[in-house]
Amino acid sequence: MSERQYRLAVIGGDGIGPEVTGQALKALRAAGERCGFTVDTEDYDLGGNRYLTTGEVLPDAVEQELTSFDAILIGAVGTPDVPTGILERGLLLRLRFNFELYVNLRPVKLLPGVATPIAGLTPDRCDMLVLRENTEGPYVGSGGVLRKGTPAEVAVEESLNTRFGIERIARFGFEQAMGRRKHLTLGHKTNVLTYSGDLWYRTVHEIAEHYPHVEVEYAHVDALCLHMVTQPERFDVIVTDNLFGDIITDLGAAVQGGMGLAASGNINPEGDYPSLFEPVHGSAPDIVGRGWANPVAAVLSAAMCLSHLGEHRAASIVEEAVGAVLPTMRSMGGPDMGATTDQLGDRIAAAVAAA
Repeated sequence: MSERQYRLAVIGGDGIGPEVTGQALKALRAAGERCGFTVDTEDYDLGGNRYLTTGEVLPDAVEQELTSFDAILIGAVGTPDVPTGILERGLLLRLRFNFELYVNLRPVKLLPGVATPIAGLTPDRCDMLVLRENTEGPYVGSGGVLRKGTPAEVAVEESLNTRFGIERIARFGFEQAMGRRKHLTLGHKTNVLTYSGDLWYRTVHEIAEHYPHVEVEYAHVDALCLHMVTQPERFDVIVTDNLFGDIITDLGAAVQGGMGLAASGNINPEGDYPSLFEPVHGSAPDIVGRGWANPVAAVLSAAMCLSHLGEHRAASIVEEAVGAVLPTMRSMGGPDMGATTDQLGDRIAAAVAAA
């Protein structure tokens, strides 16, 4: 028996979530056989179906159980029958906040053989890491509504920013930059968000003094979006706040070929809680069961999970297997992929086993 064993909680979720998560687990298990470790999984029924059946989103007892795992894999949550915000706040944001998953890690990398909407873009010009602060900003739920439903209704949504929160995401960003091309860009909007922007700017530059080998650049987030399209090669590591990061990473997904390739990790770097890994494409209820879902984002999220657990060789093997299969696909999703979701998962797992 392998000495290296990992326990993963698996939340298939809604829609295509269970379909793509199943393919990620094929790759994980193939990597374990190839590299000498085992992965034990336990499924959790969390998401829209559970909420509609029981009225529960994430019971306290289940949250406590999740703390015992090495990591969490999630497919997707969301169903048209559940009002927007219930699952997002009750499950995803609750885990991010309560498990101190303060780093949202989103690679933006154009892989060979993948079509991109940016004319002339080549893989050597698109390889960046976006780090989104994951526990503060407008997502903390600070605010309220006055005179709801009347012509005089007022809605207030406040953005919470702390030096503590900025310092820890900035330090993580500089550490990542040290292992890459030694360049870090802070994205914000200091010209109009003068309070939070100033705190971000000063804090990041104070942390920068401890990393003299990393070049630091600032970009207004709107200009950053422009340059992601016109000059993606100028970015190595990007650090930004919760809302800005949410927006620019979807732009990054489009640049790298589509949401079906967009992997993510919600990281607790200290290891006090299990980190959570998920594709970011949503539950796509309109294509459930058709075999049209691209599993690559889920597989790449599983590779990120392996890297986080210290299985760097296995993570590289899975990434290389994805790179070998992508050129065989006719499109990055839908009925024209040239293979079903399950067939693509089998191809990737086979490529992992043959590595």
